Amino acid sequence: MRSINRLAVMALVLAGILLAAGLAQAQPQAWVREWPDTDFSKSSVDFAEILSGGPPKDGIPSIDNPRFRPAAEVDDLDAQEPVIGLMIAGDARAYPLRILTWHEIVNDVVGGVPVAVTYCPLCNAAIVFEREVEGRVLEFGTTGKLRHSDLVMYDRETESWWQQFTGEAIVGALTGTSLTMVPARLESWERFKARAPEGQVLVPRSERFRDYGVNPYVGYDTARAPFLYRGPLPEGIEPMIRVVVVDGEAWSLPLLRERGTIQQGDLTLSWVPGQRSALDTRIIAEGRDVGNVVVQRGSGDAARDVVHDVTFAFVFHAFHPDGVIHTR
Repeated sequence: MRSINRLAVMALVLAGILLAAGLAQAQPQAWVREWPDTDFSKSSVDFAEILSGGPPKDGIPSIDNPRFRPAAEVDDLDAQEPVIGLMIAGDARAYPLRILTWHEIVNDVVGGVPVAVTYCPLCNAAIVFEREVEGRVLEFGTTGKLRHSDLVMYDRETESWWQQFTGEAIVGALTGTSLTMVPARLESWERFKARAPEGQVLVPRSERFRDYGVNPYVGYDTARAPFLYRGPLPEGIEPMIRVVVVDGEAWSLPLLRERGTIQQGDLTLSWVPGQRSALDTRIIAEGRDVGNVVVQRGSGDAARDVVHDVTFAFVFHAFHPDGVIHTR
């Protein structure tokens, strides 16, 4: 009887493996109806890792013709609301998360540089990329797909799919190509305004299009586990703890908050209070204080912002499984 049970279990396991393999092979055939111009013969990841996030292609609409107002004229943002602060060649712009939560991508030109300003709520990943690739300017949209709970973008020129967290094309004609990341800050509105009083702020074309200022992911960043994530979780740290990622290395936000400043060579990480979480309460302006992070290299007048990301521990582990997360 035990032998029969073992054989039955082995048969079920084998059937499960074969079914999973069959589904992985069937996915491109299912996707091609929606993506006839994507070259699924080229990819750098296992198709089984790519899941539907619910919305269809462009179901979360990117902002392609952004509208701005001078910072001095904006009075409907809470002082501690989070924005992505971007400065290029003297052109300073703030992209409030109250808007990006509902659109995830803004195709813009800042300081003469075509950029994609992106935010993935499920990863709290706020990353800015240059949009020019091999002499061609790309425009990005949302696929409605996720990999490791992270936004999968696509470009409208080749319909290749891109991983937001890494900036790498993972499916399609441009597979293996990487976008250049641009230094930006996830900071409070008041801190951006203090840095750039002459700057501009992204505003909606219609306040009625979405519930701007409302967080559809209430309590997400205090949940015990991430949403739509199948991979392994990091050891020694809770998966939803924020970490600061720089060049494939990470520091836990509680550690940085405790110390205030962390110095590693010419790299300086600093934290000060005064920024709301966009993933806590229903109203973003009422979210708990998670603070502001600045990451720079150099000192004094020579200090310059460097590319970094304030994300969750599970995200860092998913994309850097051998990477180190400093917790003490």
